[in-house]
Amino acid sequence: MTTTLRPTGPIQQGADGARARNYDVCDNGRPVGSVAITTDPAFGASAGIVHSLRIEEPHRRRGRGTIAALAAEEVLRSWGCTQVRLVAPADNEAARGLATVLGYTERSRNMIKELRRTAPSLPDGVTGRPMSDQEFAEWAGTSVETYAQDWIERGVPAEQARRKSETDIATILPDGLATEGTHFHVLVRGGDVIGYVWVARRETPQGEAIGYVFDVEVKGEHRGHGYGRALMHRAESITFDVGLGRLGLHVFASNTPALRLYESLGYEPTQYNLAKAL
Repeated sequence: MTTTLRPTGPIQQGADGARARNYDVCDNGRPVGSVAITTDPAFGASAGIVHSLRIEEPHRRRGRGTIAALAAEEVLRSWGCTQVRLVAPADNEAARGLATVLGYTERSRNMIKELRRTAPSLPDGVTGRPMSDQEFAEWAGTSVETYAQDWIERGVPAEQARRKSETDIATILPDGLATEGTHFHVLVRGGDVIGYVWVARRETPQGEAIGYVFDVEVKGEHRGHGYGRALMHRAESITFDVGLGRLGLHVFASNTPALRLYESLGYEPTQYNLAKAL
């Protein structure tokens, strides 16, 4: 048995240098599956993605998926990629198992919750309100660097992390606080802002409109008092009030307190985001 990749067409290259190519996975020249690779539009040309790896059922469990993934990584190396990631749906344990064998580690996961009108009221002495223009300006002044630092701390090269941060915020907030479907709210106690949450409308790959928590934070001196839970309850209420029935989020795997909070609130994983250095 000789497993190889055979291109199904030329490399697709964008004006920004992004690359993409699809391959057949072949066994002695006969297609038994497929795989696609691209550079990562979020992190830049030095980051790659292996996705859509599929081996036909009669040919599985014989190591073909492993060989195909390794061959795909080798192509990404030849493109100058220094990191690679892949996405494993939560219900695909085989994909996660293969990724683990290949040396990928979980970087983060996406989670979602079906909403019901069950969020409790805010703690005594705490109120919520929309973020002011001045408060938003203060948040925007540090947001790119803060978000980039989150990625850097998790092993992403600084250049890739800053590109990801700048691209995400510019794309998601084209009109700042006035961006349609965007909600920034703060929690206030005794006149002091103790935390904020950013919720916006987003479409899933299947075209479903959901609410999505893009950022949530409790100020350092106020942590450990349940305000993170209160902010998430407020995010759920905001989402429900605009007629959306599900709320999604992204959490870094190393952020154990946040992960435990979301699990306790009923959020379930939809996909695992795994990565490794090339």
